[in-house]
Amino acid sequence: MNTAQPAMAPPRARRRASHARVVIPLLVIGLLGIGAVIVPFLYDYDPLHADLLVRLKPPGTILTDGSIAVFGTDQIGSDLFAEMMAGTRVSLIVGLSTLLIAGLAGGTLGLIAGYFGSWLDTILMRIADIQLAFPSILLAILLVSVLGQGILNVIIVLSISNWVIFARVIRSQVLALKSREYVEAARTLGASHFHIIFRTVLPGCIAPLLVIASVEFGYVVLAEAALSFLGVGAPFGTPSLGSTISAGTQYLSSAWWISTIPGLLLLVLVLATGVLGDALRDHLDPLLRSAR
Repeated sequence: MNTAQPAMAPPRARRRASHARVVIPLLVIGLLGIGAVIVPFLYDYDPLHADLLVRLKPPGTILTDGSIAVFGTDQIGSDLFAEMMAGTRVSLIVGLSTLLIAGLAGGTLGLIAGYFGSWLDTILMRIADIQLAFPSILLAILLVSVLGQGILNVIIVLSISNWVIFARVIRSQVLALKSREYVEAARTLGASHFHIIFRTVLPGCIAPLLVIASVEFGYVVLAEAALSFLGVGAPFGTPSLGSTISAGTQYLSSAWWISTIPGLLLLVLVLATGVLGDALRDHLDPLLRSAR
């Protein structure tokens, strides 16, 4: 009894550590999501409201109405904490919408290309190769310049820039699955192509799809912030982490918090999604689980 107990401790510790790597990033993203919904309403935040009497106040300042500016105020007197949470809401909306559109479009094309192969696979993958050869941020800037500013246009642009990743990942998974015994059995029993693709092959693609979606979420959020930072993303009057950071660059010597604190929030959000994607890969991959 005494000799068996220490042998069981390391696997249990590894399982707890594996679960913590999934739970902690989810908790961080969940708290940011809740704050993005609740905080702007609690603070009655209006991105177009200006109060020049309280502009450029440092974090912790008590304002004239008795409220506390937790993270200070920006160059027009807006509460930076409420502005950051409102910008986080925009980032989360853009990220989730982009993943939904790009995941559905890219995943469907990847399923079709991997399953049927032949000339259809060749055409789709050559289009994907051409797009991957072009830097995604430059492609996004080009498309936004054509379509114009706006959250909907940013979602469309980022979806066009990211469908390729989903298509190639799902295609490679389909190529590995379509020769498996259970797929051949379904084909032998006379199942239709639709049934084989969406009822037999697709369930085996869910795990890598979740992993790539969690990783791409951070890239999409960062791309949206980059577009807004450059002035081609969120339009005037729409809060965004990128535009807040960009506006604060003019006051780095006197009001460092305007750019620094939103930048740290963006860093935490992107790191949380990256850690979550890495943890999901380790948790869902059977080969890695057996190695552990």
